[in-house]
Amino acid sequence: MTDAPTTTDSMAVLTGMYAAEADYLAAGGPGRASFAPLAPYFAPDVVLHQADALPYGGTWRGHAGLERFFLAMSLAWETFDMVEQEFLATGETAVVHTRVRARARATGRELAFPILQTITIESGRIARVRPFYWDTAAIAEACASPAAAEGRATARHGASDRQAG
Repeated sequence: MTDAPTTTDSMAVLTGMYAAEADYLAAGGPGRASFAPLAPYFAPDVVLHQADALPYGGTWRGHAGLERFFLAMSLAWETFDMVEQEFLATGETAVVHTRVRARARATGRELAFPILQTITIESGRIARVRPFYWDTAAIAEACASPAAAEGRATARHGASDRQAG
């Protein structure tokens, strides 16, 4: 396993992690590339909170949880490009604004959307991450199979195929 970052500078931790993430994804990502180059940037007990409405929503804990998260994301997105990023970091608190261009695996739909992440860095490692999406419904719909998307549209309009029991 690679040693932990040798800096507690939040900006250095963030830029290092995003560079390692880009390398990880370029090498094939989940199931193909080793998570080891990314691991040192995250605390062993890291917690990632994703919006429940997303196909990869929920709380992901520890390095194994992050690996499962990356796999879940790769199942949802055929491509996921971080087009532009802005960083703001003071002490242990960081905010990252990312503009994303992505193509959903299930539908082939292409989306461009922003993500704002709050990140807590402790002892030179990322300890907590909480991304905020502007429109989780649009992302969930783009990532849903056509049958699931049709079911959601039907539910939104009040119709139901379920029988009362």
